[in-house]
Amino acid sequence: MSDVSPLSLLEGGPDGKAAQLLVVSRLPRTLALVLTGVAMSIVGLIMQMLVRNKFVEPSTTGTAESAALGLLVVTIFAPTLPLFGKMVVAAIFALAGTGLFLLILRRIPVRSIVLVPLVGIMLGGVIGAVTTFFAYRLDLLQTLGTWLTGDFSGILRGRYELLWLALAMTVIAWIAADRFTVVGLGQEFTTNLGLRYGRVLALGLTIVAVVTAIVVVTAGVIPFLGLIVPNIVSIAMGDNVRRSIPWVAVLGAGFVLACDIVGRLLRFPYEIPLGIVVGVVGSVLFLYLLLRRPSRAH
Repeated sequence: MSDVSPLSLLEGGPDGKAAQLLVVSRLPRTLALVLTGVAMSIVGLIMQMLVRNKFVEPSTTGTAESAALGLLVVTIFAPTLPLFGKMVVAAIFALAGTGLFLLILRRIPVRSIVLVPLVGIMLGGVIGAVTTFFAYRLDLLQTLGTWLTGDFSGILRGRYELLWLALAMTVIAWIAADRFTVVGLGQEFTTNLGLRYGRVLALGLTIVAVVTAIVVVTAGVIPFLGLIVPNIVSIAMGDNVRRSIPWVAVLGAGFVLACDIVGRLLRFPYEIPLGIVVGVVGSVLFLYLLLRRPSRAH
């Protein structure tokens, strides 16, 4: 453990150990946390509008597990591929997994508010089981564990910059916010207003897949983040995507930073991975939302 305080920065100067630690580790980690919180929360909001269900997000639709499967495939067949190339492969797998989830939903005649996320969780479980099986057979379980557990302790300068691309994707989402709001009202309503439902759906799914892949490649899976934050904002502000996105971004960044601080303080000087803290808090809030008022989940 190294101390980075205002006093140590002043004593060491710009070339001191504290200043180097701040630039190489502490600042990149903080930026990565903020960018992840913003991007994953907005992605969860978009997915909820596309699926028209308040209880979906990348970790409850098989999207994150599909991205991890893509990373495993590229690790097996192209281990020397640059980080950007791995992200592209993971995004393709995430897009395919999300598309499979939507295809399964179309074949289910009755979709209750609870059934939809359960289908996604089961699909993610199947994909995760396949991924774990091949990782076990190829002695890659430890590598797989780094992707499935969101951990920012290893974030350094040069290892988080892809998250700026995730932020760019959220800007695109904000530009298309009104279209996502309309899509959330249904395909027939969208078509009647002159919008091409398929194009808007494809844009939304692409944003979801790319952002999820970037986060999984950079830090691992962060469960329930994209579910909890948009629901909290929705309770207060409704379902207007353009109006909600700034609040979702701010709350998402604050929530991730708070969970990271908790994870670093609970067993100090040891650290609990962020994914575990967010998963525990998120699962409790998820159950609360399920039991609160089901009628508001549509």
